[in-house]
Amino acid sequence: MSSFVLKIIAIVTMFIDHIGYAIWGKFSFFNYIGRIAFPIFAFQISEGYIHTKNLKKYFLRLFIFAFISQIPFMLFDSLISNDFSLNIFFTLLLGLTCIYIYDKSKYKSIAIILSIVISLIAEFSHCDYGIYGVAIILLFYIFKSNISFASIAFILATTIKYLIPIFKYGLYDVYLYLFTCTIIPIIFINLYNGKKGKDTKYLLYLFYPIHLLLIYGISLII
Repeated sequence: MSSFVLKIIAIVTMFIDHIGYAIWGKFSFFNYIGRIAFPIFAFQISEGYIHTKNLKKYFLRLFIFAFISQIPFMLFDSLISNDFSLNIFFTLLLGLTCIYIYDKSKYKSIAIILSIVISLIAEFSHCDYGIYGVAIILLFYIFKSNISFASIAFILATTIKYLIPIFKYGLYDVYLYLFTCTIIPIIFINLYNGKKGKDTKYLLYLFYPIHLLLIYGISLII
């Protein structure tokens, strides 16, 4: 699979996820399918860092669209809850920041500590996917040269993510479904052929805020 194919899978499953939230709220079958999206986006951030020709522009694009997408995200999120949170671009931006720190740091232990701090900032500022989101972005980069290790690290991080609510609320089928669907994208990532495919630089950037506004507008009409 090329990067283009992975992005299409992520975009389609994200759209299904958000439709599910708008119609049925949390934990519908659509939401389970939607768990496929974010790990692919996280992997793409690592690949983007490796292959980008202009890192400053890459950071700037994520930063600009994080702010552009915030109001559409808040409108969409109001269909589900009244809690304030930051959209996925903020998570991706913080994850990219951790990759940069890790890559440029002479002392990797210090880079890991700084990344933990940034992950906690993502969690407490209510970025979408929080500490887990930033962590797997960095893990995909750290193990970029060994897809087997990257897969194991990703599955372990995902296991921890879902063990926390299981210990807190008990073992419910919903957590098993969410866990299973969240690790499914590692199959697609393992099929990645390292090729770019069709040029889709702005596909995700534009699709994200537009589809949130579209879903919100439709919900008002219905």
